[in-house]
Amino acid sequence: MERELVALLIDAPATLAFCESLTAGLAAATVAQVPGASAVLRGGLVTYATDLKESLAGVPHAVLEANGPVSPVTARAMAEGARRVCGSDYGVALTGVAGPDPQDGHPVGEVWVGIAGPRRSFALAAGGTEPLRGSRQDIREAAVGAALSALYNEVREQTQGEDR
Repeated sequence: MERELVALLIDAPATLAFCESLTAGLAAATVAQVPGASAVLRGGLVTYATDLKESLAGVPHAVLEANGPVSPVTARAMAEGARRVCGSDYGVALTGVAGPDPQDGHPVGEVWVGIAGPRRSFALAAGGTEPLRGSRQDIREAAVGAALSALYNEVREQTQGEDR
C-alpha cells in the first residue's frame, strides 16, 4: 500500500505529514522506506503523551477535555494540526489503544484515524465496527495499514474529481 500511496501523491502532486500517538512514528517510517518518498513526505509529530497533542499538534484543550485522547474528534484535530504545522497538503493522525490493557474506558484495539486535506477533514475507526485484534505490534501495524489505505482512497477520490 505504501508504494501505491507514494506514487499517487507524486502524480497528484501532493504532500503528507503525520501526527502519531500509538504508532509512535511507524506510519511515517513505513512511508519513508519507499524510494521517492522524500518527494511527498514532509514530516510528522509523535504525540504519544496527551499534552503533546495540544502543544505540538494544536489540538484545542477543550477537545481533549471533552473527548480525551482516543476519539474521532481528537484524531481529526491531530490530522489538521499535522497538516498545518508541517505545511502539507494532507495530514494523517493515529490515536488509540494498542494494549495490553484498556485505557480510560477504551478497549484494546480501539484506534481512530484522522485525515485532513485541502477539501475536508474526517475521522474513521481503523477496525470499522470492531476493535483491531492481536498483539501490540499487530494493532500498531494494522492501524498504519488502515491509515495509509484511508489516505490513498481520499487522495484518489480528490484527484479523480479534478479529472472530471
